[in-house]
Amino acid sequence: MTTVDVDIEKLLGNIAAGLKTLLQTRKADAVTMIGIHTGGVWIARRLHQQLQLNEPLGELDISFYRDDFTRAGINPQVKPSRLPSPIDDRHIILVDDVLYTGRTIRAALNEIFDYGRPAAVTLVALVERGGRELPIQADVFGIHLDVAPDQQVKLLGPDPLRLTITESRVAHAGRGGT
Repeated sequence: MTTVDVDIEKLLGNIAAGLKTLLQTRKADAVTMIGIHTGGVWIARRLHQQLQLNEPLGELDISFYRDDFTRAGINPQVKPSRLPSPIDDRHIILVDDVLYTGRTIRAALNEIFDYGRPAAVTLVALVERGGRELPIQADVFGIHLDVAPDQQVKLLGPDPLRLTITESRVAHAGRGGT
C-alpha cells in the first residue's frame, strides 16, 4: 500500500470554492448535500461545514442499488440511507471519494430518484481517475490521478483523511474498484 502525498485540506478548499461558483452560476438556492458511504460521507461532512449549508447532510448506502448485487451478495456492513428532507425540486450535491467506472454514481442516482425528482444533481469527487464504463463525469473534483487499471485508489479516514493506492488482489476484467 502506498500513501499518496496530497494536501487533502487544500483539495477540499478548492472543491468548496468551485462549488460556490457553480451554485451561484446555476442560481441554486434549495441545496441538499448527500455523501455516498463511506468515503463520500467523510468528504461531504467537511464540505458541508466549509460551505455552511443550513440543510442537514444526507447519506446514501447504495449497496442494494449496485449492478453487481446479485453476484456479490449483501454487503455485511450495510448502513441505512438518510435524506434530510424531500428532494423534489432541490439542487442535490452528490459527493463521492473516488470516481472510477461510474457504476457507484449510477447506483446513487437510482436511489436518489427513488426518493423524488431533484431539480439538478451536481457530482463532486475528491479523486477522479480514468476507466469510465458509464458516461458520467464529475462537475467538480479535487485531483485527477493516473493509475493503472489493476490499482485501487482508496480514501482512509475519517480523521485524518489520506489517500492510498494498492494493487488489486483480484482484477475483474481490468477493474480494480468502482
